[in-house]
Amino acid sequence: MNVLSFCSSSAVSSSLPGLIIFFITYHIQKLESAEFTVMCPAHPVMATVGEAIELPCHLSPRMSAENMEVRWFWSDFLSFVHLYQDGKDEHEQQMTEYRGRTELLKAGLTEGNVSLRILNVKPMDRGQYRCLVRDGIFYKEALLELKVAVLGSSPLISVQGHQNGGIRVVCQSAGWYPKPEMLWRDHIGHLLTSLSEAISQVDNDLFRTESSIIMREHANQSLSCCIRNTLLNQEKESTIHIADSFFPRVSPWMVALIFILLVLFGFMGLTVYLFKIKGKSHVGECMKLIRDCPLASK
Repeated sequence: MNVLSFCSSSAVSSSLPGLIIFFITYHIQKLESAEFTVMCPAHPVMATVGEAIELPCHLSPRMSAENMEVRWFWSDFLSFVHLYQDGKDEHEQQMTEYRGRTELLKAGLTEGNVSLRILNVKPMDRGQYRCLVRDGIFYKEALLELKVAVLGSSPLISVQGHQNGGIRVVCQSAGWYPKPEMLWRDHIGHLLTSLSEAISQVDNDLFRTESSIIMREHANQSLSCCIRNTLLNQEKESTIHIADSFFPRVSPWMVALIFILLVLFGFMGLTVYLFKIKGKSHVGECMKLIRDCPLASK
């Protein structure tokens, strides 16, 4: 028992320096790796197509992030949107779509600002981003949602001609994102039903819209075409005014002419009919005279 006790005590005594070194190293790394939280907005960040946008993020408590790793990415950790590592930006594994369009705001790194700026925002940039900050063996990350929108061109209203007893009016606009809502309103603001509507997405992912309506005759009325971006809650509107004189109508002279022609044709028809009747009556009298003639009896 004494031997066993001695052996056990010897083993502990021999491993004690290693344990001391381990704990010292662990605590040094723990001291060097400061604990923090990454703070990003809980609400979505709104960006406009073609402009620059800043994705705000910072460390809490405030501390320098100059010697830390800052990684912005979507879902793939290795294929990143932007990477700051060892005091410089890394581009080797950066997503192709973001090359030349991102920059970390290094001026604020000493204060824990790890915000990312995206240049020339595109519709494809929308989505959820992850901001991961690592210091030694310690790291934290936060999520941020980016929404993208843009107002398109002002509605262009054109008159296409007469159709179904009214005037066909077309409204066109392009450069919208996301898909816009198109509305027709009359002169007092009531919504009208469109005749047709077509929305297409072109190569730059922006939407183009076209709608038509038949405008009926009313006393000097106005017609408005409104296109709304539901994400921005903003709209653009154009109005057209068409006087009653442009609507298709039957001229009073044309009505009189048609009436005269109808009367004339009716009179001509009646005349022909009477002549036919009179002709038949005359033939009948001649036949009667022939039968009554004495020469005819011989």
